[in-house]
Amino acid sequence: MVTASELRARAARIRLLLTDVDGTLTDGGVYYSAAGEETKLFNLRDGMGVERLRADGVEIAFVTRESSPLVERRAEKLKVRYCYLGVADKKSALPRLLGEAGIDIGQLAYIGDDVNDAEIMSAVANTGLTGAPLDAVRTVLHGVHYRCARPGGYGAFRDFAEWILGLRAQARTPRAMDNRDYQWGDSP
Repeated sequence: MVTASELRARAARIRLLLTDVDGTLTDGGVYYSAAGEETKLFNLRDGMGVERLRADGVEIAFVTRESSPLVERRAEKLKVRYCYLGVADKKSALPRLLGEAGIDIGQLAYIGDDVNDAEIMSAVANTGLTGAPLDAVRTVLHGVHYRCARPGGYGAFRDFAEWILGLRAQARTPRAMDNRDYQWGDSP
């Protein structure tokens, strides 16, 4: 368990939030039209989460194993600064991501939902913050700092963003804070 004061301190340091796409920003489904066109469902509230984080000094990076023009278009629309497509081994890409952003691992947050996110999340969890959608696989849910109240594609990213923003606001507000440990899904 990480204490509430440590969660606030970590949130205050966050400069970049890495997010998986399929199953986190989308519902994990791939839809095909009668003409064979692929589509994905993105939630507009998650987009507002991106904007709110950016306004508070936190950039966003999409990190996905898929190479999808739909993801590129979503990143462009949201003005996401970093978009890494076709990343099969996300943990191995971490040094590159950190170097391009000019930050260290303690300034990262990560949200993901499946086994291919587990290794990078484990690395980030030591000094940064991690979260997972409500419907993430059990092995991912087990090791995160925050379990979202919403599933992937239905506001999970926004839920995680608001949790981080709340922690950051508390870190800036001088007042007596308790040091109790938070349970999964608690908002400090």
